[in-house]
Amino acid sequence: MGRGRIRFPDISPRAYEHPADRGALVALRAIPGFDAVLKALSGAIGERSIRLLYLATSIRVSPRQYPELHRLIEECATTLDVQPIPELYIEQSPVPNAMTIGLDKPIIVISTGMLQLLDEEGLRFTIGHEMGHVLSGHAVYRTMLLQLIGIAQSIQWMPIGVWGLRAIIVALNEWYRKSELSCDRAGLLCVQDPAATLRVHASLAGALNPDEMDVAGFLDQARDYQSSGDVRDSVLKLLQVWGQTHPMAALRAAELQKWAAGTEYQDILAGNYPRRSGDKDAPFSEDVKAAAASYQESFKTSSDPLFKVVGKVGGVMGGVGGLAANRVRDWWQAGRNEPPSAEDANES
Repeated sequence: MGRGRIRFPDISPRAYEHPADRGALVALRAIPGFDAVLKALSGAIGERSIRLLYLATSIRVSPRQYPELHRLIEECATTLDVQPIPELYIEQSPVPNAMTIGLDKPIIVISTGMLQLLDEEGLRFTIGHEMGHVLSGHAVYRTMLLQLIGIAQSIQWMPIGVWGLRAIIVALNEWYRKSELSCDRAGLLCVQDPAATLRVHASLAGALNPDEMDVAGFLDQARDYQSSGDVRDSVLKLLQVWGQTHPMAALRAAELQKWAAGTEYQDILAGNYPRRSGDKDAPFSEDVKAAAASYQESFKTSSDPLFKVVGKVGGVMGGVGGLAANRVRDWWQAGRNEPPSAEDANES
């Protein structure tokens, strides 16, 4: 493992998943038509098509090709106890990016721009982040998002039908931004160095030499962004994230550093974390209640004026989330043969 990093045998993704991630996914599955679209796309895409594409257009990491990256992905898989180890591909692109896609056997793709931007510990964090997506089962939804974006772009001329796709795309983007917060935590569990994660976020924001930057100043940017302005600025912030799949770099950095300084991270390092072997009996409704509490806490503590205006709806949304959670929990514990319908999820 190197440097005496701690391993987390049998760790459940519940250990690191952000409560907003789980809450957004429950809300996503309640969208009318979502499950039908998911089933249709799953049958149309095919696992082999995705793998063949990257075999033909990218570099597959192995002991002979990018051996250092091969070592990193093996170490991250060992840290989070992920088996089998997903294939890692390097694609030619100047844009720093990494993603996990696929259905039953997800693959990880990292761009050459990301390789050139980060040092070894930064790459360990990035690969660990993507390993978090694998462990949490996010790849299928990410694949669905990419396919839907392509479909929507090809049928923009159609006045009917495309709006339903766009609604699902917007909801998927909202969930995916939340899932990135979860997997940043998984990346931290792999690198086990909060400073290394901060350098990655700073680099993604534009720091050419993050070791020489004012770390406190970078985190101050997130606080200033969240606290400054009036309701007009709040609306502008909503427009800025429209269509974005990733949270803004400074906000991601602040969120992860807050978690790194808290008790949850320290408990996991000490070996106190939920196990996958206990996932079947986990109280799923409690997870979603935690998500509702997280949203409500955000409303209470945020200095954003728009949050203050709508903060009173937190309790109502929490109640609705609890009802949907009960339906999802029943489906989960029954064996997940058929997902709950939108009507079931919304039934009161």
